[in-house]
Amino acid sequence: MSEIIKKYIAIITKENKQYGVVFPDFPGCITVADDLDEAEKLAQEVLQFHVDGMLKDNEDLPKAKILDEIKKKYKTAKIFIVVAIKIKTKVARINISIDEKLLRKLDKFLLNSNQTRSSFFAKSIENNL
Repeated sequence: MSEIIKKYIAIITKENKQYGVVFPDFPGCITVADDLDEAEKLAQEVLQFHVDGMLKDNEDLPKAKILDEIKKKYKTAKIFIVVAIKIKTKVARINISIDEKLLRKLDKFLLNSNQTRSSFFAKSIENNL
């Protein structure tokens, strides 16, 4: 068992005396709080709960939208926060074949980064699917 961290953007709005939190990537995932600190805490809890439910139901998680994309759609929003959640994953061992020159290029690239071959392939797949 392994664990990865995913980050999503939440929008916090204030109406009357309460703060509402919505997640553009997860329609219907919302929470309400009495103050800003509580809104941030509840945002993490509600998103983790929502994502855990999706994973339990074998649903795919959406790719996180970037801030500029969210700002275009939510033009009046003023407070944006990044919410990190933990996702438990089951690691599978695979065996692949790859051109030697390509592998040397990859290893040279990885020397200057904080990635392993496995993390590089996983992130590449995640970013392209």
